[in-house]
Amino acid sequence: MIGKRLKQAREHLGLTQEELAELVSISQTAIYKIEDGITQQPRSTKKLAKALSVSPEWLQYGINPPFWLESAIDQSAPYREKGLCPLISWVQAGSWQPIFEVDANDADLIPCPVKCSDQTFVLRVQGISMEPVFHEGDLLFVDPEAHCHSGSFIVARLDESNEATFKQLIIEDGHHFLKPLNPDWPDKIIPMKGTCSIVGKVIFTGRAL
Repeated sequence: MIGKRLKQAREHLGLTQEELAELVSISQTAIYKIEDGITQQPRSTKKLAKALSVSPEWLQYGINPPFWLESAIDQSAPYREKGLCPLISWVQAGSWQPIFEVDANDADLIPCPVKCSDQTFVLRVQGISMEPVFHEGDLLFVDPEAHCHSGSFIVARLDESNEATFKQLIIEDGHHFLKPLNPDWPDKIIPMKGTCSIVGKVIFTGRAL
């Protein structure tokens, strides 16, 4: 959540809520509401990110964490405890099976930097439907056992064709929708009908430099 990341970055710099609020010319109450989860999509995201020396994408979506957070993860968990996750194809994701049925000899194994279940797998982003936040080639760590809520980034399966797709989950009045982030994408909102099911939640993403 943005509130957790905002607090992480603020405390990393040793700032109080009042000091950060003064830096970006908003109220301390506004900072409190973001950190407490009351405000999920603040208008001041870019200003906050600049003041905290992090990217707006990380602050809002958790994408491309700052170097100091990656270092903290590396120092706090031994490599073997991070979990090795198989890099699979979108075809395999579409016809998803339990991870223990994926032959490790046939898949590259990538350590997940965050806590995950033993069912977690990795996909590479394909296409431009999730730009400008996610780009082709980005790695998606997908956990089928993670809880999904409105706003989560998920991989869903179209059961009729066994195709998999990566989108943002939107839940309104009990109805589920898939949303691409690219403002130029022709399908702005895609209803999730009975033929579409959630494969897993994206819990971490990385980008090769």
